[in-house]
Amino acid sequence: MDLDAALGLIAEVPDFPEPGVLFRDLSPLFASGEGFQAVAGALAETVEPDVQLLAAIEARGFMLAAAVGYARGLGVVLVRKPGKLPVVAGRVDYALEYGTATLELPGGVVAPGARVAVVDDVLATGGTVGAACRLLEQVGASVAGISVVLELAALDGRAVLADRKVSALQSV
Repeated sequence: MDLDAALGLIAEVPDFPEPGVLFRDLSPLFASGEGFQAVAGALAETVEPDVQLLAAIEARGFMLAAAVGYARGLGVVLVRKPGKLPVVAGRVDYALEYGTATLELPGGVVAPGARVAVVDDVLATGGTVGAACRLLEQVGASVAGISVVLELAALDGRAVLADRKVSALQSV
């Protein structure tokens, strides 16, 4: 399956999670072996050659980064919600449109100076991805880029990430 056909599997769900929102559901894409393979391969091509590690944002980013890591021979560090890690190297609180959230990084996994690429499913406002980048930099890593499947351009997440390399397979 080519990339355009794979991205065509993304479903649009009107009025979810609230009226007026058009939700982009990647579940049909993830459920298609050929579609998932096409997207993982395309994402792998967006990762800079000198990257040493991938950072995956909970939860859909876990699947994508694992596939990209496998394709590129790279390890994956899981950026988690609070309370999931026995040893925490760093923690970042960040604002959302509707409140606040927190991300944590496992201890002893990211070496200072490591070149890391962040992988996630959707770039919306940039809050979560930006927080993951700050968290990695807190522990001394260098963020080499951000790779996502889908960018919701109207929400202008790139503005929050203006000084970072962002690769999106599709922008809507």
